[in-house]
Amino acid sequence: MRKISLLAFCALTACAAPQAQVSKSYSEDSTSGIAFAAMQDFGAAPRAFQSRPNAELARDFLDLEFRMESGRANPNFSRFEGPISIKLQGAVPATAAAEMAKVIGRLRNEAGLDVNFAKPGAAGSVTIEFLPRAEMRRVVPLAACFTVPRVQSWAEYKAERSGPKADWTTVTQRDHVAIFIPSDAAPQEVRDCLNEETAQAMGPLNDLYRLTDSVFNDDNFNAVLTSFDMLMLKLHYAPEMRSGMNEAEAAKHVPGMLARLNPAGNYAGGQFKEISPRVWIAEVERAFGPRGGAGARMAAAERMLGIAKAQGWRDGRLAFSYFAVGRSLATSQPAAAVSALTAAQRIYRSLPNAQVHVAHVDMQLSAIALAAGQNGQAIAFADRAIPVVKQAQNASLLATLMLIKAEALENSGHAGEAQALRLDSQAWARYGFGSDSQMRARMAEIASIGARGARG
Repeated sequence: MRKISLLAFCALTACAAPQAQVSKSYSEDSTSGIAFAAMQDFGAAPRAFQSRPNAELARDFLDLEFRMESGRANPNFSRFEGPISIKLQGAVPATAAAEMAKVIGRLRNEAGLDVNFAKPGAAGSVTIEFLPRAEMRRVVPLAACFTVPRVQSWAEYKAERSGPKADWTTVTQRDHVAIFIPSDAAPQEVRDCLNEETAQAMGPLNDLYRLTDSVFNDDNFNAVLTSFDMLMLKLHYAPEMRSGMNEAEAAKHVPGMLARLNPAGNYAGGQFKEISPRVWIAEVERAFGPRGGAGARMAAAERMLGIAKAQGWRDGRLAFSYFAVGRSLATSQPAAAVSALTAAQRIYRSLPNAQVHVAHVDMQLSAIALAAGQNGQAIAFADRAIPVVKQAQNASLLATLMLIKAEALENSGHAGEAQALRLDSQAWARYGFGSDSQMRARMAEIASIGARGARG
């Protein structure tokens, strides 16, 4: 489940929401009907995975499989036994089938899963239903896309959502799983939902804030499935595992499976990292959530950082806490924001597979530099982040960086270069933001920041 959409659609301002049991957060309203002829999208290449010690990966696997984000234990390991079929139904967006084909190709080639589209007219093991966001909000107000066991349609979910049938903790073997995605979401949001929710429909159900190399993390820094995620799915469908296992039974097999499937991790070391306490997660939700004003979010970010320090964390959760503080101070106290963001970046640089996290910090620093009239520094931060963001396949962040750089170029007297870059950004913005209104809003927001810097 993903609780925060700050990284895809709210990169410069706090707007996000917690939601249902296994789900991904949403952007604000997007509209359909825009012309996608100029839209740019990405290929299917994953981001490279730098392996960690297998002892550490073993703990990650067990915590992903036998915990729920709600804090409840998940007593039973469950999976599909046999081939897996994917069915798209409802108001399927124009881009969805091609995006799903990319996901299926990667699941087959990288995780070795026996998965494909369902035959026409046949039921699917995984049913992905698209329906208007407004209809979803009437039933699950704070959810975007989410995954539910034992149902095959939105109507069936509405009938069963309060009972044990739709409770993951009662599942011992998966036969049918449904995923619900807004039909009027931006293309990037559709793609992100297909990546994470399909992986969770087939594999681990939990998300862990400590993971910097996975989509199974509510910070939403990673947009598409990583090599770590593919490894977790390989483990999930390894022959040693079987539906109905408890954690102790599974734990006996995990070291041997990792030794076979991830020989690069066969070395001593690894750190034990506990599950994030609910009190810290609650502050994350307040810091990035839609409720309350800027002061409330700033206070929540400060509490996040205080808890992270008290826990003695030195991992991505401490960096994320500094990131939250820096982001909340960016407008009111830019010098303090830079200090907090620099601390976050220092930690992220020390962690494996956290390049995209560093790029997100660079985006914040670039915006602050632009507002301060430091155009050369704004361009440098953007230039450093743009190649990483392309590799991470985040079009909304890429368009944002390009627009920041364009404003800095404009303020530096390079109007021609600025205009060309703005035009180039639009193709990515159509994929990342979807609607013309969101594209215009992001352009206006960044233009306003640039104007402040120009006034200097």
